[in-house]
Amino acid sequence: MKDLTKSAIDRQNILNNTEAIEKIQVHIGLVGLLYEGEYLFTSKMVADFFDVTTRTLTNILNENEDEVKHNGYQVIKGQKLKEFKDLFGPLLTSADDLSQKETDFPLSKQGADNQSFKRLKSLAVFNFRAFLNIAMLLSESENAKRLRSKILDIVIDTLNQKIGGSTKFINQRDEEFLVAITREPIYRKEFTNALNLYLEMGNYKYAVYTDAIYQAIFKENAKEYKAILNLEEKDNPRDTMYAEVLKLIASFEVGIADEMKEKAESLGRKLTPSELNVLIMRFSKKRHWIPLIEDACTKMASRDYGLRNIIHKRLENYIGALSKEDYSRFLGDKSKSLIDRVIENPELLEVFKRLKDR
Repeated sequence: MKDLTKSAIDRQNILNNTEAIEKIQVHIGLVGLLYEGEYLFTSKMVADFFDVTTRTLTNILNENEDEVKHNGYQVIKGQKLKEFKDLFGPLLTSADDLSQKETDFPLSKQGADNQSFKRLKSLAVFNFRAFLNIAMLLSESENAKRLRSKILDIVIDTLNQKIGGSTKFINQRDEEFLVAITREPIYRKEFTNALNLYLEMGNYKYAVYTDAIYQAIFKENAKEYKAILNLEEKDNPRDTMYAEVLKLIASFEVGIADEMKEKAESLGRKLTPSELNVLIMRFSKKRHWIPLIEDACTKMASRDYGLRNIIHKRLENYIGALSKEDYSRFLGDKSKSLIDRVIENPELLEVFKRLKDR
């Protein structure tokens, strides 16, 4: 099980999963102070829930300020603070002002005539995502530990409910996948025709130079890729690849096909394998490919880690947190299984049959 206290990427992957967050909020049933359309929690409310002091909470914030702010933590002052105090003043405590010495008694208890809560100079508040962020950072709180365990269970259940337990073809839930996989045979045919016409080598050349393209883009050959994703022998790796990766492979295939033709015609003969190796190396090193390759590697590494719980060791440096947009693409309302898209669009049936028969 993942240790959320140690991995910022794992924490952010959960906090960006809007559907899972909604289910976690329903499960906890925690209601805060409704302000500007969302429930907020004061530092005292958060500290009490996790059974820690506000000093402990302050230490966590000091160590992880950028992360928690990114997820909805804020310190309100000025006019906004005045509005907040007008709405919720009697519910605030001196511990809610993290700039002051820690105390535990409600300011309202200091006397109605005094109304000391009005003296608050600043107020730390957390939305629900920031609240969960704190739960993932508090390593010494038993309440936080229990909540982290439940968070992971709900995230897994949400994923299983959406995709039926298998993530092998989760890439196909993206509507862009259909565009990419429909065009893929056209570009693939150009590449295999070029290998046939312009390369002096046996029939195993098709597998060899398909691997060469994979290696140039994401540093794995087909066998290695299938092993990492635990694919079966009959599985076509491209059926499991994300649309952006498929499009980049297609760009390489048609680009290399053109360069093979040009080189062979200039030589007046077919290329040797060593000549094609040099051609592919030079082709892949062209500067305009750098951002595209980095983008494809980042998407493959990050999505497979976040959605499939898979690490591509050679792409480990590319792993980052998935965005809310990515979760929407693969798990949100617009995401659908391939069979559901075919039911809605019968013209896609031939594409579905081709994929099914691979």
